[in-house]
Amino acid sequence: MGQTVAKMSSGKTYPPPAVMGAESIMSKKAHGTSPVPVQQNLRWKCDREVADRICNFNRHYAEYSGYYESLPDFLNEAKDTPADSEITFYDSNTGKPLFYAPRGRTMEQFLKESRNHGWPSFRDAEVNWEYVRVLPNGETVSTEGTHLGHNLPDGKGSRYCINLVCVAGHPVDGNGEL
Repeated sequence: MGQTVAKMSSGKTYPPPAVMGAESIMSKKAHGTSPVPVQQNLRWKCDREVADRICNFNRHYAEYSGYYESLPDFLNEAKDTPADSEITFYDSNTGKPLFYAPRGRTMEQFLKESRNHGWPSFRDAEVNWEYVRVLPNGETVSTEGTHLGHNLPDGKGSRYCINLVCVAGHPVDGNGEL
């Protein structure tokens, strides 16, 4: 990974640490664009049907703006997270860790920015680049083909607006078990 700036088809540039991915990540697989369906019993009581549709059979659409604010379990976990801790957000299909928040800011700042934009909004320091890629059009996906959302940069840099239903999975162990 060099320190070059990737130029997008939209004319925007995404500087490092964004890791670019090829369109082939989103090729057809066993379950839409993913090898497996969405996990059962997603965290925070996220709607599994909506999650499966957005994660695996979608390239452009999202959960409705503010969806995450309708989930008391998520809001309570965020508010109860100690100041020196963070929430790990896992791929709703594979259970791989994709995002960690807050990093480099407070939970209040993370929630305020998310509220202002309508979706959980992550910054570069909060992305697990081992499993997350940005496609040339800004679509943000997992390395396994889960649609997550989009990179919509602002004056502070890259901002990843991510569907909560796509990062509400449970972690899995090395054997793929919950």
